[in-house]
Amino acid sequence: MAGQVQRQTGVALWRQIADRIRQAISAGAYDETGMVPPETLLAQQFGVNRHTVRSAIAALAQEGIVRAVQGRGTLIERKERLNFPITRRTRFTAGIGEQARAMRGLLLSHSEERADEEVARWLKLRAGAPVIRMETVRKADDRPVSCATAWFPAERFAGLPAVYEKTESITRAFADLGLSDYVRATTEITAAHADAADLAALELTPGAIVLITKAVNTDLEGVPVQYAITRFSADRVQFTIEN
Repeated sequence: MAGQVQRQTGVALWRQIADRIRQAISAGAYDETGMVPPETLLAQQFGVNRHTVRSAIAALAQEGIVRAVQGRGTLIERKERLNFPITRRTRFTAGIGEQARAMRGLLLSHSEERADEEVARWLKLRAGAPVIRMETVRKADDRPVSCATAWFPAERFAGLPAVYEKTESITRAFADLGLSDYVRATTEITAAHADAADLAALELTPGAIVLITKAVNTDLEGVPVQYAITRFSADRVQFTIEN
């Protein structure tokens, strides 16, 4: 983590410092004390004023990585990311498993619309076919982990939003609607800076990175049942690809 931050790069100084501190926490640099170094020391190390360091610490606190303790300093709350396996049967609840005490699935909005060319291609429908669109957020221990935009064939899954709102699980909602099993057909993974909507949904600070998956799930006959674009907080989740 040594070295001053880079000015005139287009990335705010406090964001660069927050990223450096986060990397140091992940690497175990502060394991001996369990505390982030004092603001004065960090300011000297990065060649900035204490206000800039304070902004970086505040961003990390908002993300649940550190916590200010009066009279002691800045305590490291969480070091490890959640490990999310991408498998033939990718499931959020089963994937997170015992890494979290409680998980939630929240329905932000839903609508029935006509499939555009991209959605139709992924779901193997004709363009203009009716689809259900759902915006959701998944939480682990009350912290947002991912937010998703997903489309489903409307004729096959009528009533899906109401069932999801009750079950908080796509898997359980599918089962209630007659689909007992499904598999992952394809997953594409990219990364980007979170846009304003994802910053709000995932409770992130400006400049945060999200991992983006584009995925299709099918029934056991290979018929697509879900196309989803999911954004994961890169500070909270890492992927494991399993065969």
